[in-house]
Amino acid sequence: MVLCGLCGFLTAAGSTAATAAAAIPDSLPFDGTALTVSGGRFVDGNGREVVLRGYNVSGETKLAENKGLPFASVADARKSATALRALGGGNSVRFLLSWAYAEPVRGQVDAGYLAAATDQMRAFLDAGIRVYPDFHQDLYSRWLFNQGSWYTGDGAPEWAVQLGGYPSESCGICLLWGQNITQNRAVKAAQHDFWHNDHGLQDSFLAMAEKTMAHIRTHLTAEQFAGVLGFDPYNEPYAGAYDSGQNSRTWERDLLWPFYVKFRARMDAAGWTDKPALVEPNLFWNGNVSKEEGGLLDAGTLGSRYVFNTHFYDQKAISGILMWGNAADGQYVSDLGTVRDRALAAGTTALVSEFGHPLNGSTAGKAPTVLKAMYQGLDSRVKGANWWANPATSGPVLSGSQWQWDIYQGRHHELMNDNPGKVLTTGDAWNDEDLSAVRLDDAGTVTLRQDARLLDRIYPSATSGTTVAFTYEDRSRDGSTTLTWNPVPASLPATKQLVGSGQYGLLVWRSNGGAAPTELHLPASFPTATTTVVSDLGTVYAPPAYTADTKIAVAAEPGGTGSRRLLLGAPDSGVLHYALVTNGAGAPSATQLAAARTELSAWAAQKAG
Repeated sequence: MVLCGLCGFLTAAGSTAATAAAAIPDSLPFDGTALTVSGGRFVDGNGREVVLRGYNVSGETKLAENKGLPFASVADARKSATALRALGGGNSVRFLLSWAYAEPVRGQVDAGYLAAATDQMRAFLDAGIRVYPDFHQDLYSRWLFNQGSWYTGDGAPEWAVQLGGYPSESCGICLLWGQNITQNRAVKAAQHDFWHNDHGLQDSFLAMAEKTMAHIRTHLTAEQFAGVLGFDPYNEPYAGAYDSGQNSRTWERDLLWPFYVKFRARMDAAGWTDKPALVEPNLFWNGNVSKEEGGLLDAGTLGSRYVFNTHFYDQKAISGILMWGNAADGQYVSDLGTVRDRALAAGTTALVSEFGHPLNGSTAGKAPTVLKAMYQGLDSRVKGANWWANPATSGPVLSGSQWQWDIYQGRHHELMNDNPGKVLTTGDAWNDEDLSAVRLDDAGTVTLRQDARLLDRIYPSATSGTTVAFTYEDRSRDGSTTLTWNPVPASLPATKQLVGSGQYGLLVWRSNGGAAPTELHLPASFPTATTTVVSDLGTVYAPPAYTADTKIAVAAEPGGTGSRRLLLGAPDSGVLHYALVTNGAGAPSATQLAAARTELSAWAAQKAG
């Protein structure tokens, strides 16, 4: 038997859609196979394009208070996983790990740390959430900084720093912690040593990574391990200092890419052969303030064994000086379009494993528009004002993980650089950052700190075919102002009336003959009883529960967290399909639904076909 938990089918090998079981089991998180990379997309075991959306779990790993783990306990990990699904709409997490805690003594991995980290990963996997671990570092290591430092780092263990004999750290005049990357002599020297494998540092890291991956694989069930996407080898790589005659591009070619090839070999040795390495280019490859040539341009075709993995922050908006005012419609479609283009040229898919904006401080007021514009750029490379006229240029929907999901926000107890006189409790408790989308309230309940309309979104989690175009108008708010960047045009009056002031998502796809349905995540703001679907497959108000012959239906998402998915059955091949999903109209009439369907069918044939 082939178990297809995520797709909702229980079929014998070789079965057709006609013999599919009548109900969707939601107890199995995944379909029994790992995601693979094919045709520039993540693909599941049923041949569907998969979009991963979620969060980084979490910056707590940078801190000492929980010994380099994202959570104080497995119970907290389970609580966070349930909330991440139900409140944040996520189907995946980037799970941070610490080299310092994995290998506190050179050559000896800490089995207790690896066991605790794997147990916490399992909490997410059992909730139907895919996981990709990341060996995280910022400013190379906490051990470069003394107790009186203004800043701190994370990543490499103390013994690795002691080998270097680095100068006393100082950033000089720095307004943001990230300036240490290019201005702090100690940070620059340590990074340089790592990339040149001085003192055998890189060799030690790779050996530790192989042991870590082997532990994870052997301590998860086969089904749980299927939910592990791949591995992010190294967070935000940077040379530290370029050698004479070297630049960003040649550093990527001569030092960064060979490291990724070695890491890939370690993945294979640890039993991760079928999972991609999620490789990041030079940190400043796609920055909008400091930009350097790169993007792994000389790595050739990455293919299915690698994913082009990058970050995107609006440093101008974060600075408070270089960008006045808020982000606007289409603010980042060009930046994130560049990510799509680079992945396509590299013969693989893309993943934006970090994006976000501070929620406290002088620029926090920009967060509602900056985050909306970032999600808009992930959904489509066309700005809202132009989307209805040019949907076919929308491009693939990008996978991404927002920074961050830290349930301890504002409740930390971190001794900065082990200084008992400098106990950090507010924000993220790390270099004055405060980006967590959540916190615990006084009752211990996970609570969103951002507009739920922004975070819990419709997105095509699995498309049975090829996505042609997608957009989502979340109607999220900036204070008391509702932001509408993609209104339904007046040329589609019936559709515009149906949507009204509500939220809506619209997916256009071309089928590939797969028997598994297309799935879209349904936010909590789309209760089944008031959700309307207009599609070439039919029109439905309050979609029914799934049965084998139902083309438009609702079912629980895996993991038992209470979240739901919309299922669209179209087992044909080469046919252009569309589905509009909205919570705008109350009990629309059959006449209204038919009129909207007529409009959208003509629009799809003309604009997307």
